[in-house]
Amino acid sequence: MVYIKNFIDGFEGRLVHEGATYRKACLAGGVVMATALEASTALAHSPKGNWTYPPACCHGDQVSGECEKIPSLAVTPRPDGYVIILRPGDHRKVTHQNRYFVPYDVILPSGDDNFHICLHPTEEHENCFFAPADAM
Repeated sequence: MVYIKNFIDGFEGRLVHEGATYRKACLAGGVVMATALEASTALAHSPKGNWTYPPACCHGDQVSGECEKIPSLAVTPRPDGYVIILRPGDHRKVTHQNRYFVPYDVILPSGDDNFHICLHPTEEHENCFFAPADAM
């Protein structure tokens, strides 16, 4: 960070007499940075629809990411939470039958009418679970 600060301070010193040019350069840099951030967000792992998985839940992209829609038949409500039983084909990371229990107080609302689960770091570990609003 010191190197960057020294570079910027030196750059600013050369452009003090050209204040308008310096401000335009900073504005252009800000626009480029915002565009790059927006582009990286567009590539983030997300389900279909108008919502995205939180970054803490999702690692990867549409092909390798840990979050995915799961069949509602795999989800069973209990008085204290949901039991989820996933079999190969229910989620791209599942290679053998897995059973998960998710208490109601840690369930996240899904942005659609489907259940979603994020499996990380392995298929045996449920990282985040999303339920439709009418199921919560």
